Amino acid sequence: MTEKIHWIKTHCARMDHGGCALLVGVKDNKIVQVKGDPDGYLNKGYVCPKALASPDRLTHPSRLRHPLKRKGKRGEGNWERISWPEAIQTISENLSKIREGYGAKSVAFCQGMPKGLEHFVLIRLANLFGSPNLVAVQDVCHAPREVSGMHTCGFYPVADFHHQSKTVILWGSNVTGTNEEGEICSLLLNQIKQGTELIVVDPKKTDLAKKAKFWLQIKPGTDNALALAFLNVIIEEGLYDKAFVENWTHGFEELATHVKDYTPEKMSQATWVPADLIRESARYYAASHPAAIQWGNPIEQNINTFDTSRALVCLMAICGNLDVPGGNIQANEPRILGLGPFVRADLIPSKRKEMIHAHHHTIPRFMTVPPAFFKKAVLEGFPYPVRGAYIQCANPLMGYTESPSTFDALMSLDFFAVSDIFMTPTASLADIVLPAATHFEFNDIGHYGLGHGHILARPKVVDPPEECWPDMKILNELGKNLTSGEYWHEDYEGFLDMLLKPAGLNYEQFVEQGYLKGEDRFKKYEASGFKTPTGKAELRLSRAEKFNLSPLPRFTGPPEADDPEYPLILTSSKDRYYLHSSYRWVEKLRKHSPRPVTEIHPETAAEYGVAEGDELVIETRSGSITQFAHLTEKIQPGVVFAAYGWWFPEGKSETQYEWKSANFNMLTSVKTLGKEFGTPNLKGLLCRIRRKK
Repeated sequence: MTEKIHWIKTHCARMDHGGCALLVGVKDNKIVQVKGDPDGYLNKGYVCPKALASPDRLTHPSRLRHPLKRKGKRGEGNWERISWPEAIQTISENLSKIREGYGAKSVAFCQGMPKGLEHFVLIRLANLFGSPNLVAVQDVCHAPREVSGMHTCGFYPVADFHHQSKTVILWGSNVTGTNEEGEICSLLLNQIKQGTELIVVDPKKTDLAKKAKFWLQIKPGTDNALALAFLNVIIEEGLYDKAFVENWTHGFEELATHVKDYTPEKMSQATWVPADLIRESARYYAASHPAAIQWGNPIEQNINTFDTSRALVCLMAICGNLDVPGGNIQANEPRILGLGPFVRADLIPSKRKEMIHAHHHTIPRFMTVPPAFFKKAVLEGFPYPVRGAYIQCANPLMGYTESPSTFDALMSLDFFAVSDIFMTPTASLADIVLPAATHFEFNDIGHYGLGHGHILARPKVVDPPEECWPDMKILNELGKNLTSGEYWHEDYEGFLDMLLKPAGLNYEQFVEQGYLKGEDRFKKYEASGFKTPTGKAELRLSRAEKFNLSPLPRFTGPPEADDPEYPLILTSSKDRYYLHSSYRWVEKLRKHSPRPVTEIHPETAAEYGVAEGDELVIETRSGSITQFAHLTEKIQPGVVFAAYGWWFPEGKSETQYEWKSANFNMLTSVKTLGKEFGTPNLKGLLCRIRRKK
């Protein structure tokens, strides 16, 4: 008798930050259908193409299915299959040897975008091992907004899509293309149907830019200039929330004096946005109550990210949109175990002083090592040598700025291991490669630690291949070998119940509920003030001089100074069919986006003799790559929109899958970094193009 389809409720993951509730149809331990759950807290039935194709990750014929050990020289592509006990023992012995020879600080623990609880279990392992060095790409994603918010108003201001806003500014955020950090587009689209107006700040005419009341087609990399011009208009014209400013802000008079120089007329020259459009948009935002700013991580991808993030929080503050329904809120967490106890931060009290980036004098509260500083420690031994690494959920050879120096750093390590589901350019250089279980194959909890005030149940749907382990299980077993066993569980799922214990739930009960959210409480500052030294939203940072920070947000010029040899402005955007460098081996997704495409305006194409579909060489002072030209009027003349994250899984392991040819990070550099977060320039670069002969 044929087994019937069994439907299981879970949440999407590892295709972006996740958050969409799914109904997954299972038959004979195989997924036969995926559809959106209409009861989903964040998506209300919406589901994107990545989610629909996500089961194909599990059954791909080239998926990693056994632990592998390098044979021969690093990068030659020769491997031998080994057992899990041998893999755990080999990693443990090598990392312990490095710790004995150079100290625990000389081992780095590396993660890409946080995808679930594995990120925090990795931090726990690093802390227990004694290493302060958790390397992540948060210098260009999330941390500048979060940490700048913490210093300015005491929290990370999240756009509240669960309550109606009169106006939403989408500032570098294309939520119909990428659902960043669970800000799912369906909630916003529903608001638009009910009358919410949009202001879109984006160099490309996105789908939502077409629906916007105002579209500000900004020059890539000049967001701080535009935000300061908004502040100028709102303050000069007295459009700010006077009661909130008087009672709940610090440094308003200094900010008001400071922004007098940032007139729309002056900033129009820098941003390419007409002065009248800046004025109209600023006035409209100021007059809208409540209004939210949904800010995307493109604003974090150049050396001016601190000034941009600060200016936007100041904008939220003076217009009275902080912690109000439909504004930018301090999300309240549910009753669950806090991050500090989960990662056992108490066992490494000197971490803040010992982290690699502390020696580069980055901003306080920034707790992950920027890749540029990790590579400097490997290649130059500053501030101390790093000789080993454990890497999960990441592909640094593609994801870290300036890929050639990333290659050199990986090749220079005494030992490193990678956990992944597919052989990537980075994994092909490793000493040990571990086959990970992926989403749908293990129990997990989503959105923990992201500051959005909710966690999501991701129960297991099917069994993984026999030797594919969840990252949490791998880390739990490594922890038992590398540190004291008392800090680890007999079964890694103990982490799930540990996190949920304060809520009075076990994991099965949590799955029944589907999600947990903190209670809705707004204007908490009225009872206890803002969690800053002054108890107010700090338009001028009260401890700026102590930390050697700019007290007020500034614009001192674009990310790179004009250079006639490189006359075009280079930027990039995420591909809606992939997650950074992941999943180009999933056939259903690859057919939608089969090759790396660079978008240019027809006028730019004519100037350089480029036709639709031509192979196009893009050059910066750091390097050159080849992609394929697509002509579009959605962007301005003089702007080049290159594809990001491209490598070719159909290539060869011994050549790291042609990682150089189309890789955006061949064009980027770590020579110039933002002081606060070690952020490099990924947006607003200078480039030139030519048709490949």
